Amino acid sequence: MMVIMKPGHTQTEFDEVMRRIGEAGLEGHPIIGVERTVIGVVGLDRLHPELADDIEVMSGVESTVPISSPYKLCSREFKGDDTIVDINGVKVGEGTVSVIAGPCAVESEEQLMATARAMRERGASMLRGGAFKPRTSPYSFRGLEEDGLKLLAQARQETGLPVVTEVMSEATVQLVAKYADVMQIGARNAQNFFLLEEVAKARKPVLLKRGMSSSMQDWLLAAEYILAKGNRDVILCERGIRTFETATRNTMDINAVPLAKEMSHLPVIADPSHGTGKRRLVGPVALGMVAAGADGLILEVHPNPDHALSDGAQSLTFEDFSSLMARLAKVAQAVGKRMERAAVAA
Repeated sequence: MMVIMKPGHTQTEFDEVMRRIGEAGLEGHPIIGVERTVIGVVGLDRLHPELADDIEVMSGVESTVPISSPYKLCSREFKGDDTIVDINGVKVGEGTVSVIAGPCAVESEEQLMATARAMRERGASMLRGGAFKPRTSPYSFRGLEEDGLKLLAQARQETGLPVVTEVMSEATVQLVAKYADVMQIGARNAQNFFLLEEVAKARKPVLLKRGMSSSMQDWLLAAEYILAKGNRDVILCERGIRTFETATRNTMDINAVPLAKEMSHLPVIADPSHGTGKRRLVGPVALGMVAAGADGLILEVHPNPDHALSDGAQSLTFEDFSSLMARLAKVAQAVGKRMERAAVAA
């Protein structure tokens, strides 16, 4: 449920409501606005059927409102205005298109630094790169691990691009948090609920990809695990779902972008690289996702895709990326958005 406080309520009244929520074994998540304070109450509230009535008569409380959706904190019922996630000055969800670009996997200093510089010059907002790689085969390249994280930090230092990288296990959360600006949860871990809760505790922005077979509700409930642990900075990422179709790597669900923005206040970006698995399809699908309302894109770019150690077939060349960025700017302008840029490196 939501507890709506009266305008002008006192801090003591607010604290009393939070204390009463805690007494019931529930958690209160306040959103303090300019004119109104709302407290989202989450937990097993069915065990306290009279709690809403008890709170509604407390001093400073205007009303209590039930939340019908199973995902409470990320629902539009709880928060009507869009959440904006600020990553070192790059704002995702503020009427902008943020482009996160870089190699699927960090392979070497030369490869990563060349890509980071090219992405910066060509207008990317953030740098992506995998240090820990989930691979279908245990014999495939699985990343440079901490050495890869150190290279990402080096690239950020030189270019000013915030770093997005995947975390794959609870054991490596703190290590990844030490280097990353945004912690990515990949499709394979989208319903690894223990990992979601552990990542939330790191208090870094989280990019949550949709699971390969996740419904919209599954996806938003995964986000709820992060929000329920007190981390409000969650970015949803549509990356295609697994269907009967074999012509592409996944089936890119363009419906998911406007629908997720209708159902949730969280920003939504799209990953046409994994969504298509084919370099020639990445650009057209990226344009379509921005036209559908995506707040950003995550794109795989490599200096020599044909020799990439991971996902070369879906990686753009630097020239491909330049061409796409020019077209993206036109589509963004057509739908009333602007391209987001990173701050200038110190």
